Amino acid sequence: MNYGMAQLAFLLLGAALATAGTPTGKEYHVLPPVTKGNLSIFPVIGGAEYPTAQLLTLDEGLRSGAVVVTEAGSLQGLVRPGTRIPRHSEAEVNRLVLINNSDRPLLLLAGEVVTGGKQDRVIGVDRIVPPKSGPIDLSVFCVEPGRWVASSEHFGVMKSQMAQPSVRMPAMAERNQQSVWAHVGTAIGSMEQAVPAAGPAMHASTSYAKAMENPEVQKKVSSVAADYDGMLRELRKVGAKGVVVAINGRITWADVFASTDLLEKYWQKLIRSYAADSLTTASAGGQADQKSAQLFLDQVQGNREVTETDPGLFRRTEISGDGYRVFTLTSLVSKPEYTVHIAKMSYSGTGRPEFYPTDFRR
Repeated sequence: MNYGMAQLAFLLLGAALATAGTPTGKEYHVLPPVTKGNLSIFPVIGGAEYPTAQLLTLDEGLRSGAVVVTEAGSLQGLVRPGTRIPRHSEAEVNRLVLINNSDRPLLLLAGEVVTGGKQDRVIGVDRIVPPKSGPIDLSVFCVEPGRWVASSEHFGVMKSQMAQPSVRMPAMAERNQQSVWAHVGTAIGSMEQAVPAAGPAMHASTSYAKAMENPEVQKKVSSVAADYDGMLRELRKVGAKGVVVAINGRITWADVFASTDLLEKYWQKLIRSYAADSLTTASAGGQADQKSAQLFLDQVQGNREVTETDPGLFRRTEISGDGYRVFTLTSLVSKPEYTVHIAKMSYSGTGRPEFYPTDFRR
């Protein structure tokens, strides 16, 4: 069903009030979806609201010049007063170096596409970088297999969107460069078919960022994502912190944040990434239901759990379950500690998403 903004506002307010008076034992609550074409977005409300304003995003840091990104072999000279950085021997496909010269902790999200240098790359893991920090090696994967010549010494970030979930998935769950390249190729090829007018220009490049920022592709993605821009204003009224995503009636992904403000900062990039995935996935019948989306969000226990901790900064946890992976980033910068971001994907472990059917039951 498609909702107008007035209908959506009424629906969200009613659901929020009903939820507030109904103890369910669950922290987050899924609301009915907003659907366009084969893409359905289920708003997520609930959970505590945490003060995330201190966190600097990569967009903000690069735009202000307080955050510097460079090839591992190109870092040299003074990066901030009183700190000299040794020069690495050479640039490497899966190594970028970042310096946070700001006085705020920097939040990095898996799926952010860093452009420039010898190749465009996608960040593979969530993390927090301390303020006034020296150089750190980023965990990245190349999303431009056809180039190893510097296009620009300046590094930026893909401004229009995150990497779509089908590209984020192999970077996060498999951490395999060949798989990332394969999914990039599939995404570009599928987008060429979805947007024939962009085909000739896209065919000439292996760059995921250039393909997705093609004017014809941008126009097509905007036609899907446009309705969701107004949706964010309504979501703020009820304190939505995330979304569950379904394509062709199958639950594929969820992103949930520690605050509504943090969701808002990433919203444009996220919704456009979901829209891109919907365009590069063959349309089929079916519509996901609210109960299945809630079950998908609730199920976070798995049969394997791996935790990495950077003391005083963050704790990162990956949970592997039956047909899904959950990734959580917890801030340890201040007390009390809190979960900054939860990403959950439907995943089979075969290199392909494991779509949750609408009749999924526990």
